[in-house]
Amino acid sequence: MLFCQLGQAQSLREIYEGLQASEGKLVHLGMNKAPRHSTLAYANVHRPWEIYQDLFTELLAHLRAKLPVSAKTPLDIPGKLLPGKLFSLDSTLIDLCAKVFDWAKYRTAKGAVKIHLLLDHDGLLPEFAIITDGKASDIRTAHKFSFPKGSMVVFDRGYCDYDWFAGFAPKGVHFVTRLKDNASWVALESRPVPADSNVRHDDIVVFAQHNTSDNERFFRRVVWWDETHQREYVFLTNHLDLDAAVVAAVYKQRWQIELLFKALKQNLRVKTFVGTSANALKIQIWTALIALLLVRYLQLRSRIHWHLSRFVALLRHQLFVYRDLWRFLDEPLEGPLPLRDDYIPPQPNLFSESDVGQHNNPIIGSDNQPQPQTENRTDANALLSTPLITVSR
Repeated sequence: MLFCQLGQAQSLREIYEGLQASEGKLVHLGMNKAPRHSTLAYANVHRPWEIYQDLFTELLAHLRAKLPVSAKTPLDIPGKLLPGKLFSLDSTLIDLCAKVFDWAKYRTAKGAVKIHLLLDHDGLLPEFAIITDGKASDIRTAHKFSFPKGSMVVFDRGYCDYDWFAGFAPKGVHFVTRLKDNASWVALESRPVPADSNVRHDDIVVFAQHNTSDNERFFRRVVWWDETHQREYVFLTNHLDLDAAVVAAVYKQRWQIELLFKALKQNLRVKTFVGTSANALKIQIWTALIALLLVRYLQLRSRIHWHLSRFVALLRHQLFVYRDLWRFLDEPLEGPLPLRDDYIPPQPNLFSESDVGQHNNPIIGSDNQPQPQTENRTDANALLSTPLITVSR
């Protein structure tokens, strides 16, 4: 299935034939021969997709321990650091044909599944994913995610649940999101803001449904003026001490998960599927996430700042080429190493300079005169240059 993702195979038969064409190199993958398309179809139906989910989790832990220090995504504000890890939470919809994928109900004439993804901003690696049907609510699925203590999560206004917001603080987790326009809140404190900054308001607020005498659930409302788009953004966070400019910079980092969804759909096979069952679809999505994890890690290890789409396209042509991987990451366009002067080719050269222009009549000498043909000629180049078929006019 990784060959399906990186090789852009359109069907199970194309996976089989593509691997079969490289059968001489499959032994290095622990395979004696390519599995037939019927075997792949059987595995798509009967092999649990949870195996690929567990493989993704184990691979993520292995690669994360090898990430370079420069992998962490910096904020746009120099000198400003977050106290913990930063995560982004969002979902994307995968459209399906309702007649073919009749189990994925979404609309009357349209099926869909939804990928709920958590992105780790240290290296921009996918942290975890939940695959549901297209009708699943984002906020209900978000309750299934767990975040490490001391981390910060950023999400858009689609995840609006004030009780869920209040549950972050007891767990030691902070969040940043945008506040809805129709939110009912009461200002308890208005903090002073610098006159020359883009911060318009910095208030401590409580939501109307939490406004009781024994309430201890407080939030922070930050109004930020964006000079580029000439508009205001209203942010909500439970971090009461973070700089207001950092709050705005943190939410700006949420765009990275949108770019990840774009890269996932453009470079890997998550829009067309080689199986129609729910199990086959989840297998293909999880293998796409595994492929994305591997490619992103190799991209971070390379000294060349490749765009992800260019790197995947170049890697696609090198899947079964024997090359030093780490040298390939730094010098991907490097040609083959030069041959030694004493190198002897393993077979005769059919296109040596002495044979060019003489293959039509090998017994013509350098002076264009016919030469006598010896009976026991043993020279390999002469034998190979003798035409096998003579055409008479």
